[in-house]
Amino acid sequence: MEIGGIISAIIIGIVIGVLGRLVVPGRQRIGVLWTILVGIVAALIGSAIASAFGVADTKGVDWVEWLIQIGLAAFGVAALDRAKARR
Repeated sequence: MEIGGIISAIIIGIVIGVLGRLVVPGRQRIGVLWTILVGIVAALIGSAIASAFGVADTKGVDWVEWLIQIGLAAFGVAALDRAKARR
């Protein structure tokens, strides 16, 4: 992976993480770095899932891929928040 790919993964991870965090109701007790990491992982896994279903490369904006990624990020943020709440 080139430096441009790493930078774009971080930027997309930030956007996906923030959108995923906005979907989860209430206040989350995780930091910004965890949100970014969850977003990056959700973006990568969501892209793989979208590719498996054949919806990753469409004409225009890939709305289905974005929805999958945001849903995964929301799930990750909620799971991490619950894990932190138990401590």
